[in-house]
Amino acid sequence: MIDKRTIKLIEKDDFPFEFLSELANRESWRKEIYRPVNYLHKWWAKRLGSVFRGILLGCVLSEQDNLSTEFYKQHSFDNIVVFDPFMGSGTTIGEAHKLGFTALGRDINPVATETTRVALGPMNLDKIIEAYAKLSNEVGNEILKLYCSVDSDGFPCEVLYYFWVMQVPCIACGEDVPLFPSWVISKNAYPKRKPEIQILCPFCGNIFPGTYGIDGVVCDSCRRGFSCASGNTSGSIGICQHCNHRFKIIDAIDISGTRPVFHLYGKLVVNHKGEKEYLPATIADQLAYKYCSEKLKEEIHNGNIVIPELELKDGYNTQQAMKYNFLKWSDLFNDRQLLALGWLQAAILRIEDQITRDILLTLFSGSLEFNNMFASYKGEGTGAVRHMFYHHILKPERTPIEANVWGTPKSSGSFSNLFRSRLLRAIDYRNSPTEIPKHKGEKLVVASPPYSGKVQSEWPVDGSYIPRTISISCGDSSKTHLKEKSIDLIVTDPPFFDNVHYSELADFFYAWHQLNPSRTFNSLTTRNEFEVQNSDSQEFTKRLTTVFLECYRVLKDEGILVFTYHHSKKEGWESLAKALLDANLKVVNSHPVKSEMSVAIPKSQTKDPIQLDIIIVCHKNTISKKPSLNNMEKLVHSSIAKIQRLEQIGLKLSHNDCRMILFGQLLTILDEDLIQNMPHLIEESLSILNYQIQSQHQTDNVNRKKLSL
Repeated sequence: MIDKRTIKLIEKDDFPFEFLSELANRESWRKEIYRPVNYLHKWWAKRLGSVFRGILLGCVLSEQDNLSTEFYKQHSFDNIVVFDPFMGSGTTIGEAHKLGFTALGRDINPVATETTRVALGPMNLDKIIEAYAKLSNEVGNEILKLYCSVDSDGFPCEVLYYFWVMQVPCIACGEDVPLFPSWVISKNAYPKRKPEIQILCPFCGNIFPGTYGIDGVVCDSCRRGFSCASGNTSGSIGICQHCNHRFKIIDAIDISGTRPVFHLYGKLVVNHKGEKEYLPATIADQLAYKYCSEKLKEEIHNGNIVIPELELKDGYNTQQAMKYNFLKWSDLFNDRQLLALGWLQAAILRIEDQITRDILLTLFSGSLEFNNMFASYKGEGTGAVRHMFYHHILKPERTPIEANVWGTPKSSGSFSNLFRSRLLRAIDYRNSPTEIPKHKGEKLVVASPPYSGKVQSEWPVDGSYIPRTISISCGDSSKTHLKEKSIDLIVTDPPFFDNVHYSELADFFYAWHQLNPSRTFNSLTTRNEFEVQNSDSQEFTKRLTTVFLECYRVLKDEGILVFTYHHSKKEGWESLAKALLDANLKVVNSHPVKSEMSVAIPKSQTKDPIQLDIIIVCHKNTISKKPSLNNMEKLVHSSIAKIQRLEQIGLKLSHNDCRMILFGQLLTILDEDLIQNMPHLIEESLSILNYQIQSQHQTDNVNRKKLSL
């Protein structure tokens, strides 16, 4: 229970958000290392654990306490109940559990709830290793046989990756056109430091080395010269190498009425000397793939494997794939991938221990984003496989990479690699949770007891919360069925109105989750009419309001609701303000903090990226005192002070960052009357902020462009 009489640290301007920002900046570069439990499986818009640990502590520490000291202490707040209505990947729940809170998480998406339940639930390392070893012997070796070839000297070798290219028929002459953007198929992530590149000859199909920056090359096999920088495409245009006709690629696909075909043209192998070698695909490689296609049909017919039948549904994130005639989620895989993945999932489903089975099924699901025909090659010097969600839409990949599904020590994105880099690392972290030290160069600090693995099987609708346990529920957070006034803290990160709808993308995983016969699925899709995320601002406001109203109902009168938010557009903040007012929630303060990455925003503002989240601190609004517009100058001064605090630790803030800080402060003075005039308020306050910043920076001899609406 929260002390009713004590003002909490997070409510005060003194809340040290710059301390959290410094930790966040370091965590953001190696998120999967510093918080591996949160990265067992893909989810979108994950938030940084250090920030949410700080938020949770700020909600219970008094204004006299020192956050940077308490941050590294072990705590046990087991008499305080925390609820996250937009749980996502479970950042709030995991951090609350480490601090000893009783934690409740709810999300409308079954992929989010299932993967978080597994990540925070019980894990027996011995059983997991035993099951993995059995998988390796039974199915791993069979999968590896699908990725065998011969090297340039004729010796048997392992294939790390196969390289494919999408082909479409030329509209003019009907010949197949391989859609290569250039003939450079590989380069190092740091090409000026390591300039060797790999080039595909468009005439004979040979793959040979070249030098970065040198365009004119001669194939060392057929001796023909060409420009390696120019391929058969220019943006959305295909260029026929037979008749030189230029055509829209989507038009060729529309005319064909089918999915584009893919041609296997190359491979990266480990040769008999143990060295990596780029080679063109051979007839034997083509025949090996044909065998996989035939074997897939046989295995499906015999009932040995099952592949997803779930269809894509039209939406912003799926329409581009559907225009290319990818209509089922299984269409995103080639036959060898479906065969290998089908074998692997079937073997995991045969594991008797349910807990271990669910853990390895979650790992399997996590490997899917790297093993499909929408994944691409990043080249040398970094993880080779660029996962399919690199773009927030399902963008058909013209030159996909086919990774080795089981994997070798030298490949990436495979099941065996993720077993070591994700699962074992997460288990180690759960046994000894660490925090990023205050100063660079210091060792990680063990500041929490081990994870208990106690995830309750029942949602506590009767209000009987068991100390330091975790409860996870899948459903609409506007109807939690929790007991009224039973929650001490609500800490969350709501979605914002945007075109990136998680449910449209999560169906990619859900299509495979449905194949688990031990689970009951109430829907054919993860899409839900009640999900808050929406591209329409009015509908977003309406749905967010219903969740905030439910938060008001379950929150104790003395409780605190805190959430993080960012949006580059005024409309996003107007929608949020309306939802808060309609739910009778009063914003008492806001704090800027470094987000996990520079956030992608509309093209018109790409030169002004957002790197901040705004922490919004709310109470139930129990007083009728009206805010005063006379506070505007004070509000702007407070914004400038917070901007300066971040700049003092070396953060270079964009205009949009400064706007967001101001928008967060504006929320503290709004009421029903002022909300109607919010566009004018924003314009007026921005003008004042522009003037104040300009005056301040003139004094400091710092040039800064004016903020713009």
